[in-house]
Amino acid sequence: MHFNSPGSRIVIDENLMETIQHGSHNYPFHFYYENLALFDFHCIEWHWHTELEFVYVESGTVTFWIGEDRFILSEGSGVFINSKVLHRFHSPGEAVIPNFVCMPSFIAAQDSFIYQKYILPVLSSSLAYQIFQAEVRWQEEALSIIKQIMSVQDDALSGELATASLVQRLWQKLYENADISQAKDHMDDSASSQARLQLMMQYVHQNYSHDVSLDEIASHAGVSKSTALNLFRRYLHITPINYLIQYRLNEAALQLAKTEKKIITISGETGFNNVDYFCRSFKRYYHLTPTEYRKKKLSAYSD
Repeated sequence: MHFNSPGSRIVIDENLMETIQHGSHNYPFHFYYENLALFDFHCIEWHWHTELEFVYVESGTVTFWIGEDRFILSEGSGVFINSKVLHRFHSPGEAVIPNFVCMPSFIAAQDSFIYQKYILPVLSSSLAYQIFQAEVRWQEEALSIIKQIMSVQDDALSGELATASLVQRLWQKLYENADISQAKDHMDDSASSQARLQLMMQYVHQNYSHDVSLDEIASHAGVSKSTALNLFRRYLHITPINYLIQYRLNEAALQLAKTEKKIITISGETGFNNVDYFCRSFKRYYHLTPTEYRKKKLSAYSD
């Protein structure tokens, strides 16, 4: 099994879409065996992709932010994330989360009857995600199939064929049991809201080193300040300004770990005009001073 190396982070474009290609054109499926402890800040940050995703919590506890919701899953649980849905994962410590992503066309060709009848209705529904818990019979069966998919990845003889067959079985289980009946107008509203939120997050990512106001964040998406507040609270469970501060601290932490710049320089470059305020905010968020954090990271990289 392969783990990500220390300092891993998701690579996204200006619209928060993940830029890596998962699998290949003629086999659009990829399996990952990941430990959140090896990602920066034990976190896979906000992103989305056109692929479907299934995650299994093999060990540890993981907080998921998916669409508008936030929830915690522990060992033995799993989750499906629909195409083009914003999501984020975090764990306080070690958390092994085998996961796989695939294009919807991996299940059936896009111009096929199977795709139109059994795949498109899920993609077009307002179903952002589906949790799998062992206490529910059909979900326990889905978890069993997910684990079988994980186990056949080491099969050099017919692993791809077994994977394709099992993913179809998993999709059948999801299609037959998940609630995909919600109205299309709710789906359209959700997609529109998510697009506006992405615009505002993009603005923060591009301008965090400068003075940024709530007015500017809201106007970038063409919404009022109250709508901006509602969208951030609805999806990210945080205010726009607190999101800005957290993003600045995140970028500062990366500079502390990967450069030799002075703390006062990093403070200024990440939008903090007062180094004392930066140090207080950093310690409150990471429970370490900037100096302590840098020493800890240097020690981890040298091990």
